[in-house]
This record gives sequence, structure tokens and C-alpha cells, in this order.
Amino acid sequence: MNSEYIFAMALGLQKPWVLSNVEFKTVDNKKELHLTIGFARGEKFPDAHGQLCGVHDTNEKTWRHLNFFEHQCFLHCKVPRIKTSEGKVQLISVPWAREGSGFTLLFESFVMLLIESEMPMNKIGVLMGENAHRLWTIFNYWIAKAYAADKPAQVKKIGFDETSRKKGHSYITLGVDLDTRKVLHVAEGKGKDCIAAIKTHLVSKSMDIDKIAHASIDLSPAFIAGIGEQFPQAEIHFDRFHVVKLLNEAMDKVRQLERVEHALLKGHKYLFLKNRASLSDKKQQELSDFITLYPTLGTAYRLKELFNDLWEMESEKDATEFLVSWCKEVDEGDSEPFKKFSRTVKVHWQGIINFCETGINNGILEGINSKIQLAKRRARGYRCIKNLINMVYFLCGKLTFDYPAYPLKTT
Repeated sequence: MNSEYIFAMALGLQKPWVLSNVEFKTVDNKKELHLTIGFARGEKFPDAHGQLCGVHDTNEKTWRHLNFFEHQCFLHCKVPRIKTSEGKVQLISVPWAREGSGFTLLFESFVMLLIESEMPMNKIGVLMGENAHRLWTIFNYWIAKAYAADKPAQVKKIGFDETSRKKGHSYITLGVDLDTRKVLHVAEGKGKDCIAAIKTHLVSKSMDIDKIAHASIDLSPAFIAGIGEQFPQAEIHFDRFHVVKLLNEAMDKVRQLERVEHALLKGHKYLFLKNRASLSDKKQQELSDFITLYPTLGTAYRLKELFNDLWEMESEKDATEFLVSWCKEVDEGDSEPFKKFSRTVKVHWQGIINFCETGINNGILEGINSKIQLAKRRARGYRCIKNLINMVYFLCGKLTFDYPAYPLKTT
């Protein structure tokens, strides 16, 4: 049994393809395995209509294959160009690689397996001895193919959120089906134009926009305007997380103002922001001492804790009565940070009430965002926003891929 036969079996070559040469070469003091694939003289190949056509000429192609032991491996073939039944000269497709790629399908499949295993692309590049930019082309091809073929189910509840490519850099906006926890579309940028882009994508997927009854967003004026323009039939729900974030900012502003006059408050920021139940016995005692010692802080903390009772309201009537009472108490007080928060609540009144009644929120989006942040940390940021968007689809788009399963892949 000669080496050509062994390697031909390993490659899975079938008629009319034959392995014509096996050669080790030394390139830059490294051994490389080069395999040459050919076909018999007079062989014919089918065109798009299944008609067997003679070879017009050939184009020499090279593909990077999986390593042979520690040696890089390359396939070479003079790929036939046939004269089709329609009289056109056309390059045929080879079974071991996709058109336009410089890699074999098994090489691409192994790269995708490593990405699935959460290995950063730069490390994959080092492992495979390839430039990471070339590996990104593999990743982006299969994502784009799966994304184009994706057929999402009809959406009834949709959530929108934004995240940055790198800290302080350009943003992307996510549109997510809150029922299936699936990222439907990612738009570059932030604001109402992104809402429009997400709607355009849903329409292209034959989605009935009028059946989207609920939209969960943060308190961004641009998002509010975007929903009003693109999804006017959808009931807006303001996410609890973002409302509580503004409430905590008001609480911390009160602490900062008190800190100017009272040095003892230094280093106790989170003591006033955490829920009392999550504090240790020692911290609870410290909190009690502070709010007793500093009445202004005590009043603010009571208002903060009282506001959180809102999330337990189950009807629009109860939530409305509660907010009216809470805002009235704040407005009659002298805490400017809480008055500012009260004004924000009034501006976004109905969306907050809607949340209390239905419980629809962006908690799912926060979980998705956590996955994205982890991927960003592993990659140390993304210089190319296209790569980040496609990574979001890969991690959270629930796409179906048709690249060949690498033999070592487990389920």
C-alpha cells in the first residue's frame, strides 16, 4: 500500500479524482506536506444541468488543509474548466473546498469547532499557523450564510438594547425575540435609525409587524421615538433594570452631597445601593447607624426602598396609585436628586406602568449582553465591528449551520 493510496483514502477522494503526488517540502526551515490531486485524461464533468462536458482548460488552485502531525498540509489541483451545454466556459466545484476559499472544508470546520469552544481568534491563528484576519473570513462566511437562510418565527414581544464595540467606542443595537431568547438582527450604531433597520430586516423575513404587541426598551428618547415610528402598534415597556439604575444614581447623588460635609460616609457607596436583605448582619447595622445619624440619607434611603415596592404591583390601578403617592411625597420634599428622578418617572409613566402589569423586561437582553461582554474580554475588543456583529449571531442568534462536522466534534 503506497503513500498516495493512504492519503487518498484519508482525503476521501472518489472518482474521477486521484492523488497524483505526495511531497514533503522545506519552507522557511519548516517541513510542509504538499498533496497534488488530479484526474484522468479525457475525463468529463457535469455542468449545472447534469450534462457531462469535456475539459476546456484548467486553473491551478491551492488550499490549506489540516495539519499532518505537526506539519502544515496543502492541497494542489489543476481544477478543470468545462465548456457547458450552454456553450459557456465554467470552473467546476471541487468536493473538498467551497468556491472562493483558500481552505479545505475540513480545515474550516475545525476552525469553527475551536470558535465554538470559545477560543479567541488570535489564539486559533497561532495554533493553526494562519493570520487571524484570514480565519475571520471563514467565520464571517458561515455566519452570513446561516443568517441569510434563517427563518425566525413570528415575533410578539421584542426587546432592544445597545452595547459598545469597545469601551467608549462605536455601538451596536440588538433586536431580540423575548419569547425565544433569539437575537433577530444587529444594527450598527444606536438610536432610532437602528430600530428602523431592525424593522426592515423583520419585514424582509416576511414578519407581520402588526402582530408585534410589546416592545421592551431602556429610557432612551431615541428608542422611544424609534418604537413610535416603526412599531406604533407595540405597547412600550421600560425595563426595570434601567429604572432602578436611575433610582440608584439619585440615591448615590444624595450620598455624595452628604459626603462633602461628613467624612464618615467615605467608602460606603454600595452600602446604600444594595438591598438591605443582601447585606450581612454587620453591614445592616452600619446602614441603620448611618441613616439614623444622617436624616437626609435616611429619608432618601426610605424613598429608594419604598419605590422598589412598585415591582410587586400586579395591576395598572395599583401601580398608578402607588406612583402617584410616591411622586407626591418626593415633590413635597427637598431632595433635588429624587425630584429629578420623579420627573423622569412622570415622563416615562405609562411604560413603567406597563412593565408592572405584564412583567415584560429586558432581563433576557441583559443575559445576552453578558455573553457578548465575555466574548469581548476574551478577544480584548473587536477592531472590526462586522466581526463583533457576526459573533453576536454566532453566540445568540440560534442559527443553523451546514458546514461539515469535524470528525472530532462531540455532541
